[in-house]
Amino acid sequence: MTTYKRPRLAASSYLNSAPLIWSFSNGSRSDDVELTDAVPSRCADLLAEAAVDFALVPVIEYQRIPEGKLVRDVCVASRESVQSVVLVSRLKSLENVTSVALDVSSRTSATLVKIVFQEFLGFEPRWTIASPDLQQMLSQNDAALIIGDPGMMFPRDELHVWDMAELWRKYTGLGFVFAMWMARQTGDVTPDFIAARDEGLRRIEEIVAAYASSTSLQPDEIRNYLTRNITFHLDDDLTRGMETYFSLAAKHGLIPEQKPLTFLELP
Repeated sequence: MTTYKRPRLAASSYLNSAPLIWSFSNGSRSDDVELTDAVPSRCADLLAEAAVDFALVPVIEYQRIPEGKLVRDVCVASRESVQSVVLVSRLKSLENVTSVALDVSSRTSATLVKIVFQEFLGFEPRWTIASPDLQQMLSQNDAALIIGDPGMMFPRDELHVWDMAELWRKYTGLGFVFAMWMARQTGDVTPDFIAARDEGLRRIEEIVAAYASSTSLQPDEIRNYLTRNITFHLDDDLTRGMETYFSLAAKHGLIPEQKPLTFLELP
């Protein structure tokens, strides 16, 4: 009897990735993989350490992890407004911001904020890395980057909120890719990430019910977020957006150089 080692996966349980991991956590592929729940930045570390075989990582980590390859066609992205990646301030104008607290949970979004200030606003505020506690972040900084579920569930009274996908679209005319599955090397079996995504999208109502019972978001909010704000299919517009993002990151010294896109050959 032939045996094989189950692929080790790492992914965040944030709502924005739920359709990509549902098949592995609750669906038909739950017995086929070992799935670790971790915030996006930690997923990247686990992949870099070879503690997992595949990880759903902030896309900037593709430029930082040697020998990494992306899984084609599957992503966490937004074409217009993402809702869950936001820059928050008590100030009315970003031009007046002198300090920004960056959510420690993400790296792609932190790099995106730096690009927006350096490339499009023409100046660089002071950066600090912080846990996603908005009140604490704003007590010591003019603005704060909050991502994921915390970015959707804070009171917005007397605060000004900028959606990072909207800012990117405003300045580039392109959609933005936040995360993708990535591998360094493959073992005996490569999971079918495309089929897993498609199963998750078919099970949207189950995902809505599960997250509505565990968060303060209403079912309609969750459904609209997963079907209107987020897209899970990589197309030419999003690919151009990702390449533009990498190019600007290299221009401003946020990555050493721009590595061309390399995709994993799936069976």
